[in-house]
Amino acid sequence: MIAAAGNGSSKDVEKGEERKNGNLFSNKSFVSSVKEMVSSCNKRDTRRIIHSIKVGIALVLVSLLYLVDPMFEQVRENGMWAIMTVVVMFEFYAGATLSKGINRGVGTLLGGGTGCIAAILAAQVGGIAKPLIIATSLFIFGGGATYYRQVPKIKKKYDYGIMIFILTFNLVAVSGVRAEKVVGVARDRLAAIGMGFALCIVISFLISPIWSSNELHNSTASKFHKLATAIQGCLDEYFKVGSEKENQEADGSAYIQVCKSILTSKSNDESLANFAKWEPWHGKFGLHYPWDKYLEIGEHLRELATTILSLKGCLQSPKQPPPMKRQILKEPCENFMLSIGWILKELGEGIGKMETCQTKPSINPKLQSVKLQLSPRFSSYKMEVVETDENLVMSSFNFLLLEIVDKVEVLAKKVEELGEIANFPPTKMQV
Repeated sequence: MIAAAGNGSSKDVEKGEERKNGNLFSNKSFVSSVKEMVSSCNKRDTRRIIHSIKVGIALVLVSLLYLVDPMFEQVRENGMWAIMTVVVMFEFYAGATLSKGINRGVGTLLGGGTGCIAAILAAQVGGIAKPLIIATSLFIFGGGATYYRQVPKIKKKYDYGIMIFILTFNLVAVSGVRAEKVVGVARDRLAAIGMGFALCIVISFLISPIWSSNELHNSTASKFHKLATAIQGCLDEYFKVGSEKENQEADGSAYIQVCKSILTSKSNDESLANFAKWEPWHGKFGLHYPWDKYLEIGEHLRELATTILSLKGCLQSPKQPPPMKRQILKEPCENFMLSIGWILKELGEGIGKMETCQTKPSINPKLQSVKLQLSPRFSSYKMEVVETDENLVMSSFNFLLLEIVDKVEVLAKKVEELGEIANFPPTKMQV
C-alpha cells in the first residue's frame, strides 16, 4: 500500500518502490494471464483427447454385442439399444454422464411400465376400443409429461428423463397394438439399455474421470484473479499518455474480453453446478457440498465485471481531464488498485486452497482505508472544477470506484460464508 508523503523519510523510498511496482504490475499480470490461458488451453485439449479415447473404448466394447456371436445370440437386435445408449449418454463430465444415465434409466422404466400397462389394458378390452384406449393414454401421459417438462425447476434437472419417458411410453404402447409379448420386448430392451448405462458409468468414473465440481471450483477461484488484473489494467491504461497508451491498447481490449467472458459464464456455471450435485463423494467434495453458494458468488462476480466495464467506458470519455490533471488522482487510484487487487487475489486463493478468509482482521480494514482515501482526494479535485463536464465525469469516476469497493466487500462476505458452510480451515493472511 502506498504510504503518505514525508520529507526525507524512509516512507518516500517505500512509496517510490510501490509506485514502480504498481506501474509494472499490469504488464506482469498480463503476461501471467497469457501463460495461464495457454496452460488452460493445453489442459482442455488434453481432457478432450482423454474424453474422445474413453468414448471410443465404450463404443468398441458395446459393439461386441453385435460382433461376437455368443453375445449376439443373447441380445439379438436389442443390442442396438445398448449402442444408442452409449452414443447419447456419454458426456464430457462424469456428473453429466451419471445425470443423463439416471434420467434415462428412470424415464425408460416409468415409460416402459406405463406403456406396458396401457398396451395390456387395450389388448384385454380388444375390438374398436383398443386403438381408442391407446390414443387416449398417449394424449394424457404425453401431454401431462410435456406440461411438467416446462416447469423451470423440473426442466433444470429432469428434462432429459421426461423426454425419454415420453419416447419410451409411445414406443411401447404403440408397438403393443401390433406386436405380441410386449412385456418381453420391453424387458429385453431395458436390459440392453442397462448394459449401455453400466458401461458408460464404469468407463467415465474409473478411467481418468473429469469432474464438473473441480471445473466449477477452479473457474470460480480464477475469476477473482482475472477481475483483479482487469481493474489494474484499466487504471494503468487511464494514466498512460501518448505512445505508452497506444502500446497498451491491445492489453486493454484483453481486459474487456475477460470481463465479457465472466458476464457470459452464468449458463455454464449453472450446468456445472447441476452436474456436480450428481457426482459421488470424491476428493474434498462431499455429497452435500454447497454448490449453490458458488452460483451466488458467481452472480456477484458478474456484477463486479459489469461495474468494471462501466468504469472502462467512463475513463474512455472524451470529457475526461487532460493527462496532467489526471496525475492528481494517480496516488489514490494506485492505492485503490493495489488494495483491491490484493483482496480479490486473496479471496480467489482462499477458494482455490479451500481455506476460510477472515475478513474482519485483514480485508475490512483495507476496504475502509480505501474508501477514506478516495473521498477526500476527489472532493478536493471537485473544488477546482466546479460545474463543468469534467466535474460530472470525475464524479462518475469516483462513484464507480466506491461501487467496486462495496461489491468487493460483499464478495468477501460471501466467500467467508462459503468457507463456514463448507467447513474450510481458517487461513492466516499476511497483511
